[in-house]
Amino acid sequence: MGGGPYRAQRPGRPGLPSGRPGLPPGGERRSLRERVAEGIRDALTAGEMRPGVVYSAPALAARFGVSATPVREAMLDLAKEGLVEAVRNKGFRVVELSERDVGEVMEIRRLLEVPAVAGLAGRLRREEVEELRALAEEAAAAARDGDPLAYAAADQRFHLALLEMAGNARLVEIVRDLRGRTRLFGARGGAPPAGADREHLDLLDALARGDADAAGRIMELLLRRP
Repeated sequence: MGGGPYRAQRPGRPGLPSGRPGLPPGGERRSLRERVAEGIRDALTAGEMRPGVVYSAPALAARFGVSATPVREAMLDLAKEGLVEAVRNKGFRVVELSERDVGEVMEIRRLLEVPAVAGLAGRLRREEVEELRALAEEAAAAARDGDPLAYAAADQRFHLALLEMAGNARLVEIVRDLRGRTRLFGARGGAPPAGADREHLDLLDALARGDADAAGRIMELLLRRP
């Protein structure tokens, strides 16, 4: 990994790679701030931005080809998610989480998500099943391609869409926040986990046939996987 305009503010530690990968795709409802935030999340997940290293807004702005303002706004959003923390007059430090921190978050997620998902067994409408199946197929394709970033994004879309169908908006927001806090322990440049090409489809099949026990077991396994 190189230095150049993407160099971190901590001597002796690698910065962002050279080149300008561009921002994630936009859309009518996605602001530049949101797109920069998603680009930074991807860099964190891929290991291009390292825990404990301080990155300046101007360096990140140069990476994405934007001004420093949307970068600062995006980093403040990420600070609320617990991914970075502001360092006075320097920039933002990527938060270091211990295995214990991650374990505690995953335990909370199990307590929330397993019963919520199991409770959807036999309750999904046909159009909801088809919507979820399309998302599950995206995750399966990313797993077969060995693309950890695409898999992590598809996995999140699937699970949040599933929780939205439970009808509890606060639950969705809490889980989104918890997932964000452990994102750095996700793909990290490695391949998607074994069996990832089938897990979402297996879960959906269990829900579609009304098997709450099987759906709960699958969710439990997903949330206990390293």
